[in-house]
Amino acid sequence: MRRFLIIALVFISAINHAFSQELYVFTEPASNMPTKSIGVRLTNEGMFNNPGFVSRTIPEVMIGFNKNLMAHAQAFLSDMDGKYRLEGGSLYAKYRFLSIDELQSHFRAAAFGRISTSKRPTYTRDINLEGDNSGVQGGFIFTQLLHKLALSATLGYAHSFNDSEKQVTGMPRPNNMLSYSLSSGYLVLPVVYKNYKEPNFNLYFEMLGKTDPSTGQSYLDLAPAIQVILNSTTRIDLGYRFQATGNMANRYTKNMYLLRAEFNFFNVLK
Repeated sequence: MRRFLIIALVFISAINHAFSQELYVFTEPASNMPTKSIGVRLTNEGMFNNPGFVSRTIPEVMIGFNKNLMAHAQAFLSDMDGKYRLEGGSLYAKYRFLSIDELQSHFRAAAFGRISTSKRPTYTRDINLEGDNSGVQGGFIFTQLLHKLALSATLGYAHSFNDSEKQVTGMPRPNNMLSYSLSSGYLVLPVVYKNYKEPNFNLYFEMLGKTDPSTGQSYLDLAPAIQVILNSTTRIDLGYRFQATGNMANRYTKNMYLLRAEFNFFNVLK
């Protein structure tokens, strides 16, 4: 019996390692976290495009209800408007509706939705529902795993709530935004898997874009990142996004680094 349990743990861990390159830094994959598990994240974002330097901290709790449904709850705190304060929060849910599994490869498709609130003033057409705007968003994610390479595409549409009290006079008002991304992740280490405690090292490159359908203004960011996974439960991300092209002024997330620590607890829900 003990031997069987060891083999099972090694097999499950090998699967987790094989799929680790889907844990993108700036976007979500179509795959979900394990059933009955809880994840805790702490993310720090720093932006250099404003006068001086500003940062945002995002504590987050994730729950895997079953193999198809998971949810996130986030809070946003920053010093972007002078003093460090609580800006708002967000609820995110993702439902995986398609799975095609093959040996060392799979395809996933999922639908997602988000609702957010923020106290920040609005002065740009860009919509960022992770701290800067109140609104709703929905969309689809498609992820393909090919052995050590994972590719993912996201298409979303966001609507910002109209709050005249937060609107900065004379500045453009956010309304609707089309978002799209293409992400790639590659498992560099381990070259050959030996045990579940072995660290993972992943490289990522993501392209993140948005378009305002009412004006045609748009931008495209490039976002390289690295990731370390320890003991199959602890994840550390470091990435940086910068604008490659675009004509949308006064953006929040332009020239931004991201540093994240994530801790996962498996089989804790009944």
